[in-house]
Order: sequence, then structure tokens, then C-alpha cells
Amino acid sequence: MGKIIAIANQKGGVGKTTTAINLAASLAALEFKTLLIDADPQANSTSGLGFNPKEVSRSIYECMVGIATVSESILATEVPFLDIIPSHIDLVGAEIEMINLTNREGKMKEALAGIKDQYDFIIMDCSPSLGLITINSLTAADSVIIPVQCEYYALEGLGKLLNTIKIIQSRLNPGLVIEGILLTMYDLRLRLSNQVVNEVNSHFKNMVFETIIPRNIRLSESPSYGIPAILHDADSKGAISYLNLAKEIILKNGLLQTI
Repeated sequence: MGKIIAIANQKGGVGKTTTAINLAASLAALEFKTLLIDADPQANSTSGLGFNPKEVSRSIYECMVGIATVSESILATEVPFLDIIPSHIDLVGAEIEMINLTNREGKMKEALAGIKDQYDFIIMDCSPSLGLITINSLTAADSVIIPVQCEYYALEGLGKLLNTIKIIQSRLNPGLVIEGILLTMYDLRLRLSNQVVNEVNSHFKNMVFETIIPRNIRLSESPSYGIPAILHDADSKGAISYLNLAKEIILKNGLLQTI
């Protein structure tokens, strides 16, 4: 059975979509069969892997409201071993459509049940909110990665997210664990970045990934080409950092002893 990992933070601009795309691509590069689910109505993961959200006929929206199956919505990407279920602006309306449904928080879990064993990893890019779609993603997930940018106000809102995770653990998904807190947008030259690293590590200790994602021009450029950083420039610091994160996750989950 594949492991479902949600990438979540209700704070925008923390590198959530960048992490979802590049972690999924790095796991695929290591030959783990990986599915990326774009659960954000902004559809940035979809466009970041070369698909036009306006031209997508089936998306995660159709899966959640029961119009299409997940199998019908999966698209192959340019990266071997990597598939995607795209998003669409219609996903905004899904929260309203699902409001009166029974088990409305479990629609994503229901949708993914039939394909979970077809992948080693399923990565979900959550929207920057704590709305029903994000709650669905966390209810379906086995674990959650929380990106935290190495900037001022880094910990702002983190307590609210951790509280939401506790509520979901107690009411909807007792098996949900925190895979780790990921420090992103690190700039070695800035004293503030180092202060944030120290602060997050002192607060959360072993919950923090050893891998830190630096600010990197190749990470910023690659979405405009519709490819992950590992295809844009495999030797860039950004691409190498996400490959290291993928290896850290693989080792942490006991899938391989050494990589």
C-alpha cells in the first residue's frame, strides 16, 4: 500500500507547491512509483508539471464530487514513475457542493481507496487554507509535511495548523502523523534565516527534517517551463536539496537502509 503524504500549511508563500512538485519528482527519480494530487484550486502543481488547468477534462474536483473516478483522472507526466491528478478552479465550488453530504470530510479518502496500492507514494498539494478540501486531504493522508519558510513570521499560524491536525487525529484520522517540518527559502547569508532555523529546531527538535531547502533560482524558474527542478537543472542546489529530502523520507520509512 502506498503512503499518502499531505503538504500543508494554511499560510501562503511557504514553498508548499514547490515542495509538492519537487519532492514527488525526486521520489520518482529514485524509481518509486509516485502520484501527485493537486488539491489546490489555484492549480499551480498542475501548471508546474506542464498541464493547462483550463484544458483538463477531469480533475480531483470530479473525483471528490463523484462525477469521475480517480483512475479516469490520472495523467502521466514527463517524469518517469510520476503521475498527477490535476486541479481546476472548479475545486473552489466543491466545498459548497459537499457541505450537505454525509461523510463530507472523507470524500478524498473514499476516492483514493481504489488506487492507493498502485503507488509507493501519493503526495498531496493542499490549498493555503484550513477549509474542507484541506481537511479532506488530511483525513486521507497517512502523514503531513509542514513547510516553514526561513523568514520573519515563520511560526505565525503554525500553532493553528498543529491544533487542526490534533482535531483531525482525534475525530477523523487517528493514524495521521507529522512526517516532519520542512524549512524552506533558506538564505545562508541572512542572519534571520539562521535565527529561524535555530528557533524552529529548538521548538520542534526531532520533528524537523535535516534537509533544508535553500532559496534557488532554478526552483523559481522551473514552473515556467512546466517541469520540476530535477529536469530543469539536476545539479542545482534546489534540485539536490529535494532529492536529499526524498532520500531522508525513504530512509525514515524504512523502505531502504541506504541510498
